[in-house]
Amino acid sequence: MESSAKARGTGIARRSPEYIAEKMEQGKAVIALTNNGDWVGFCYIETWSHGEYVANSGLIVVPAYRKSGVAKAIKQKIFNLSREKYPDAKIFGLTTGLAVMKINSELGYEPVTYSELTQDPAFWEGCKSCVNYETLMSKDRQNCFCTAMLYDPKDHYKPEETKEFFEKNKSGFERLLRFKQWKLFKKKDNTGSGGGNGNSKIKSFLFHHFNF
Repeated sequence: MESSAKARGTGIARRSPEYIAEKMEQGKAVIALTNNGDWVGFCYIETWSHGEYVANSGLIVVPAYRKSGVAKAIKQKIFNLSREKYPDAKIFGLTTGLAVMKINSELGYEPVTYSELTQDPAFWEGCKSCVNYETLMSKDRQNCFCTAMLYDPKDHYKPEETKEFFEKNKSGFERLLRFKQWKLFKKKDNTGSGGGNGNSKIKSFLFHHFNF
């Protein structure tokens, strides 16, 4: 998982084999296999802020099976499992990829500002293994290369609506991701260091990421 994340130029929270095994034993993981029993993909559930927030972490798919729908199927399964085990929890994720944003939008996630995510220090500690950690901390954990997305069971649009919104604004999101990379990298170079309702959420998201 870690080597795959590094190849994408991002990071993934390091977890010990014992930690991952415990997630499997607790029934908090989804494992994708072929009919022959070959390993294809994986994802697991983590809880933060005393169960108020849930993250579907460690999503990984074997290179040979990427762009085949496996990631989408795993995300759907782990999302359903999260809703079953933690029906009142907000489910969130951070991603640098447009493909994952698309999958999340089809599940009912909305783009949000970092302030709407868990503020549990233990979660943000996991970002230390990301190559962009210094950038995150230089922005006081309020912005980074990743896009934050959230599903709030008590205040959310229907998946059909969030999917439609994403499709209508896909090119804008793509430009936004490129803009964030350009702007944050530019600031790195200049400093010499590494370092309501759904509609209002979306507006605050766009304002936050363009207001550097």
